[in-house]
This record gives sequence, structure tokens and C-alpha cells, in this order.
Amino acid sequence: MGLMKRNCNVKRAVSIACLLSMMAVASTAFALDVAGVKINETAHVGNRDLQLNGAGIRYKVIFKVYTAALYLPEKKTTTTDVINEAGPRRISLVMLRDIDSEDFSRAFLEGIRKNTDRADAAKMIDQLTKFGELFATIPELKKGDNIVADWDPAVGTTMQVNGKKVGGVLTGITFYNALLKIWLGDKPADSKLKVSLLGGAA
Repeated sequence: MGLMKRNCNVKRAVSIACLLSMMAVASTAFALDVAGVKINETAHVGNRDLQLNGAGIRYKVIFKVYTAALYLPEKKTTTTDVINEAGPRRISLVMLRDIDSEDFSRAFLEGIRKNTDRADAAKMIDQLTKFGELFATIPELKKGDNIVADWDPAVGTTMQVNGKKVGGVLTGITFYNALLKIWLGDKPADSKLKVSLLGGAA
């Protein structure tokens, strides 16, 4: 009886350990829930693991448009520090409503225009043209669709929609920084979202 009891206790301990291990994995798989969207705590770009810098919701008037999450090699709390980061970066969006891709592209380009000076804009005419053409290949963005823009210093800017690469590589750090300034610039798409992406509480 003593041996059987010990065996039962061992089995119970192993089961509890496995359960705790599974719970620990589950708790670290996602950093937080934003509007029902599970935001990953980490991302991998190029040959680097990135950590979640901040995440939040893009509102237009009272409507939720998408969630945004910014990933960096290490935490940054100012736009200047994010822009000056030499390593890879990621911005990930998850749609919270259906939207015409042409309207979405127009909003992106307008956000870039508002936060980019003429000198920098002149340097990336080709990239902006290709960026506009990229969205022309996507007829509509649906609720739940995931758009990812990665910067890998060894490659350039690449875009994915639902895990599938779209368009070609957009070269030059000036373009990627202009893209980030849609949310982090002096005239961000959503000022509260800017605070959230920089690790603050909106």
C-alpha cells in the first residue's frame, strides 16, 4: 500500500508539474489581449528576436479600425529612439473592421505625407509608388486580417498580409522610418495609440 501510495503521489506531482508548465507556456505565449486580439510578446525578424514595445487600438472617431503592435530589439519610449534604432523592427496591424484597401492605402500615404519633410519625400518617390501598387493587389481588408511591415537592415522593408509576403522589397531606412511615423510622428494617426506603442498607458 505504501509503494502504491508513493507511486500515486509521484504521478500526481508529475501531472501538476506538467499542468503548471503548460500554464506558464500559455501565459508567456501572448503578452496581452487588445480588443480581443492576442498580441504576441515576441517577434522574429531577420536573425533577431524582438520584444513587444507597446500595442494599442487605432480609433477613427468612435470606431475601432485596427490594433497595432510595435516590436524592437529593446524597449524604447521616444519616437527619436525608435527611429534611431539600428536593428530590425516590426509593426503589426490586425483589422477590427472591413475596409476597402484603396481607402487604407490612401490613409497610409496621407499619414506619411503629414509626417515627412520634402527632402525625405523626394528620396523615396519610388518606394511610395511601389507601396501604393502593393495595396492595389489587395481588393479588400477583412476583419481579422493581419498586416505586417518588417525592417531588416540586411534586406529592407517587406510586407506581409496574413503571413503571405506581398510586393517586393522596399529599400532604404528613410521609407521604413516614414512608415513608422504614421503612428509615431508629430502628427500621428491616433495620439493615444502613439502613447501605447511607446510603452505608455493611453
